[in-house]
Amino acid sequence: MSNVDAAPCAPPRLGAHMSIAGGVDRSLERGRRVGCDAIQIFTKSANQWKARPLPADEVARFRAGRSALGIWPVVAHDSYLINLASPADDLWRKSLDAFTEELERCEALDIPGLVLHPGAHLGSGEEAGLRRIAAALDEACRRLPGYKVGIWLETTAGQGSVLGHRFEQLRLVLDLVQQPERIGFCFDTCHAFVAGYELRTPAGYAATWEAFDRLLGLRRLRVIHLNDAKKGLGSHVDRHEHIGKGMLGLEAFRLLLNDCRLADRPMILETPKGEDMAEDVENLAVLRGLIERPA
Repeated sequence: MSNVDAAPCAPPRLGAHMSIAGGVDRSLERGRRVGCDAIQIFTKSANQWKARPLPADEVARFRAGRSALGIWPVVAHDSYLINLASPADDLWRKSLDAFTEELERCEALDIPGLVLHPGAHLGSGEEAGLRRIAAALDEACRRLPGYKVGIWLETTAGQGSVLGHRFEQLRLVLDLVQQPERIGFCFDTCHAFVAGYELRTPAGYAATWEAFDRLLGLRRLRVIHLNDAKKGLGSHVDRHEHIGKGMLGLEAFRLLLNDCRLADRPMILETPKGEDMAEDVENLAVLRGLIERPA
């Protein structure tokens, strides 16, 4: 696979993760306020198992607002509590039920994909954990035949026993599932970097994406998380930093934002911010300043 195309291309759709406080439709208003083209949301509280039902009028406002405000796509992220790699049957079943419910919520909202952290094996071993993930995804697909919402596995930092920090691990899940056509991937810049994938130099950047394409297929890349990293290459520490203020620096994002192979994938910030979201405005401005315009 070739390196970054030399000629400028259409700029990617940039955005950030938005709060759903007050209703999922409110996330769209917040995204427009800070200048998002696309957004990511939770469809429920990320730190609770239970989810309130989605009222029909809220769903209608969300669908209408997305078109009216021109924000697309909206992608969803699953709850942090879900662990589809768990060796404990009770937690695995609880995670599977919660994950299935989140897919149902995405389908109701017409959200194209649900990003998930693959899970942590908690001492059972890498292969056992990956097989548990694949079995959970198979069961979720069996429960929800004909659903359009995609299942998008995220690259992780590999902190503790968390799986998904090597492309080979994600490939094994892809090989094991019965419906691979429903699987896509989310590439997180911070996670990939601290997992050991170099992104700061043209050679390192090219090698990382060559490996991704060879093992997972660039056609399966659905969304990119844009996060700088507080810790260094290979540290496995999952701590996000503002764009250009961490160990990745601006050059990694310049390479990515001007890579025509990736220009049609939404790129979403998950950087720290306060209630006024001023940090999102600043980070989006920095990112847009890195995009090379046609002469």
